[in-house]
Amino acid sequence: MNTPEIIPLDLTSSEFYINREQSLLEFNVRVLAQALDESLPLLERLNYLCISCSNLDEFYEVRVASLLQMAEMDNSAISIDGLSIREQLEKISFKAHELVDEQYRVLNDVLIPCMKAENIRFLRRDNWSDSQKAWLEKYFVEELMPILSPVGLDSAHPFPRILNKSLNFIISLTGKDAFGRNSGRAILQAPRALPRIIQIPTSETDSGPYDFVFLSSIIHAFVSELFNGMTVQGCYQFRVTRNSDLFVDDDAIDDLMLAVQGELAMRNYGDEVRLEIDANCQEETVNFLLARFELTVDRLFLVNGPVNLNRLQTLYNMVDRNDLKFQPFKPGLPAALSRNKDIFACIRKQDILLHHPYESFMPVVDFIRQAAADPDVLAIKQTLYRTGLDSPIVAALIKAARADKEVTVVIELRARFDEKDNIGLAAKLQEAAAHVVYGVVGYKTHAKMCLVIRKEGNVLRNYVHLGTGNYHPKTARLYTDYGLFSCEKELCEDVRRVFMQLTSLGKVTKLNKLLQSPFTLHHGLLKMIDKEIEQAKKGKQAQIIMKVNAVVEEQTIQALYRAAQAGVKIKLIVRGICCLRPGIPGVSENIEVRSIVGRFLEHSRVYAFYNGGDWAIYAASADLMNRNMFRRVEVCFPITDKKLGERILRDLKANLNDNSQAWILQNNGQYLRAEPGDQPLYQVQSELLKSFCQK
Repeated sequence: MNTPEIIPLDLTSSEFYINREQSLLEFNVRVLAQALDESLPLLERLNYLCISCSNLDEFYEVRVASLLQMAEMDNSAISIDGLSIREQLEKISFKAHELVDEQYRVLNDVLIPCMKAENIRFLRRDNWSDSQKAWLEKYFVEELMPILSPVGLDSAHPFPRILNKSLNFIISLTGKDAFGRNSGRAILQAPRALPRIIQIPTSETDSGPYDFVFLSSIIHAFVSELFNGMTVQGCYQFRVTRNSDLFVDDDAIDDLMLAVQGELAMRNYGDEVRLEIDANCQEETVNFLLARFELTVDRLFLVNGPVNLNRLQTLYNMVDRNDLKFQPFKPGLPAALSRNKDIFACIRKQDILLHHPYESFMPVVDFIRQAAADPDVLAIKQTLYRTGLDSPIVAALIKAARADKEVTVVIELRARFDEKDNIGLAAKLQEAAAHVVYGVVGYKTHAKMCLVIRKEGNVLRNYVHLGTGNYHPKTARLYTDYGLFSCEKELCEDVRRVFMQLTSLGKVTKLNKLLQSPFTLHHGLLKMIDKEIEQAKKGKQAQIIMKVNAVVEEQTIQALYRAAQAGVKIKLIVRGICCLRPGIPGVSENIEVRSIVGRFLEHSRVYAFYNGGDWAIYAASADLMNRNMFRRVEVCFPITDKKLGERILRDLKANLNDNSQAWILQNNGQYLRAEPGDQPLYQVQSELLKSFCQK
């Protein structure tokens, strides 16, 4: 009897993939779910609501805008999951409308009542007392009216240019103005400098210091003051979201900074991609705005509340209630650094691993500060992607350059939404005589690395810091990331060679330990996956654990499918997008995908391979995305110190044990929140805080 031929599965089949855009929207669903978690402090829950709204803004500004542009160029394109652009946009519209409806339900039916119970109130116009109304009218006349500029629409007053994501009002009018005109409509733009939430003075409230009124409510109440002699029939807030992705033609530019500056000037006026309007707006006015912005109804959102919920985040600092916020903590410090303030001496003794935010980011700042002040330091080389305007790291680099040290900074001008800040930082560094380059044309420099070259006796010794996150002290308290200090010779030489490549544009000779995109990282990861496959086929134990922000790149997904088919046990900890579909019979039954959503943004990238029992562990700046593998300069560095590798492995396994903040990806692309069941409650972020931090 002949054995039937086993036909291998086509791992490129669309049924094996989750749509990227739907996966990203699912992440926002998980973020919004935090706003409903009664175990979290109330003002933190409000923050989660705001974050979900901010994420959706960026989703439309970048992802939806990109799909719309693709549709104009080639509407026949099909994504890896088999959807056409039109089908993707239809699914996005449905899911996004569901998400926005839920955001406003959470605000109006859950959070506002909870805040009211804590004497934090948003006063509606129909609940203002006479004295409050008088105070607010005075505020309008004295603080708002002088800077508001309504525009009546007629042939001499065309529809104004509407800034991206700005608060605007469309006003229906009857009657004639002083010149006998009757346009019937006016547009009022609220300057961005105006606060969106106004705090009522305690003298005007009977419930304590935390009574607030939305700016939109004040404008609605007193807008008639702007149209003397005319009657306001309706006043409705609206907001337009625009394409905010910069386009710089790398093949047609002579000066990247000037090109980026030119594009930045137009960011606020890109193509319209979404329109939000007050749900009470008249249908005629809604249709007028849709026609004006050339938008179809699928990109219209009628909302029951402020059109920009992001601005509610300002409430966090306006309310002095520590009982409604996360308990503050003091990040820990590795014992080696707490005993010896000479960071170079510490690194000479051993590699040092930092796990932010549980451990302080200050050693990274001190590393560069000490290098700037040390007369034996000859040169500092640094990459900067996002670092913040008032960066102590940039200040240290400027100090080093002014002290006649050789300072070279590779600064990425096209870090999305940080372009303006980075241009300013580049100018400051150049003024201090630092060498500033903007990376490689056509590739974003996303690697996180710093090299210090120090004269010690008759030899030059190199010290490096490599990280998974940005050189940004503020986000280092909000994002989970790893950073490694080392003076290991081959690793430092690799970093030096990469810097030479970025500045001189010469070819890099073979690297000793680093994997680098767009050259060796993708191939190196596939090779390590294949090694686990070989072990599994021999009947030996084989495991892969990866912790990343996104899993999108098709060849890597297919390699993981092959590994799962061979019997490799695969655990993926993926914060955001995951196009891999777990639990497919015969394909991905050995793959589990989970997402951790908690107090801190999970940002670290770690790749761990069982490697026959001698775990090979790498940390990286790169996610499993096409752009990270092929269109960016990234570095992936090995954790060769056994103790440090074991520590990262413990952290990974702690993530896998989380039964409270973890969400498990299902076969259908949706996520279910992990439940403790009969097991004790375990939250990985809380446990790591206990391990490292002082409260």
